[in-house]
Amino acid sequence: MTLPTLFVPHGGGPCFFMDPAGGPPDRMWRPMQAYLAGLIAGLPERPRAILMISGHWEAADLTVHVGERPDLLFDYHGFPEHTYRLHWNAPGAPDVARRAARLLQDAGHRVGEEAARGWDHGIFIPMMVANPAADVPLVQMSLRADLDPTAHIAVGAALAPLRDEGVLIVGSGMSFHNLRARGPQVTPVAAEWDAALIAAVTDADPARRRTRVAAWDQLPHARFAHPEAEHLLPLMVALGAGGDALAICDYRDVVMGWAVSGFRFG
Repeated sequence: MTLPTLFVPHGGGPCFFMDPAGGPPDRMWRPMQAYLAGLIAGLPERPRAILMISGHWEAADLTVHVGERPDLLFDYHGFPEHTYRLHWNAPGAPDVARRAARLLQDAGHRVGEEAARGWDHGIFIPMMVANPAADVPLVQMSLRADLDPTAHIAVGAALAPLRDEGVLIVGSGMSFHNLRARGPQVTPVAAEWDAALIAAVTDADPARRRTRVAAWDQLPHARFAHPEAEHLLPLMVALGAGGDALAICDYRDVVMGWAVSGFRFG
């Protein structure tokens, strides 16, 4: 069974866990929470492991985390004290990390290893929703610090064999990420950007899809939507790993005035 690949929004900070009593999140985050909660059940089979790329880890070279059981890295600021005591204790997947590194090296990419860094909130916040039992091993891989879109699509393509080995490849970011632009006045511009991004990502011709998404900064309002590209680059990896598979937008909502989308390949 070949697993699909995913690009998912991870929300804002610990947005799904702001209630210290464990109640539901603020109303605007509930559709995203529901989407994330259904990710595993919506797969054709349960993955044996997850390889995840977050918009919150960049390294000079691609780097895979080979730790057995990483801690959590609370890399958000200004949130309630209880959100710095969250727990998500899934095991690492060093075997998958090293298999991914070999695939990347065989494709000509430079790859490093590290074992000390904790999982950032682009990993543990969506995964606490998607897999609260923490019973699927997970490996995190960094972005490459140059944020080259074509290179990250190639990275995904190199990782594609993992899809036939029971590994779910997930890019975690946000399809709109301009923290200074919030509110209903942003919505028309964000919606135009989002429509253009969806059209590019879901292009039925896979080669044209890759070309259009690699040129993301030519889409309407691209640099308004992403003053920096790190939250969009996980999409490139998921798209590359998806290969010629059907691409769909399987989540869309408006939060903080932003149109936000998620994608599935295969």
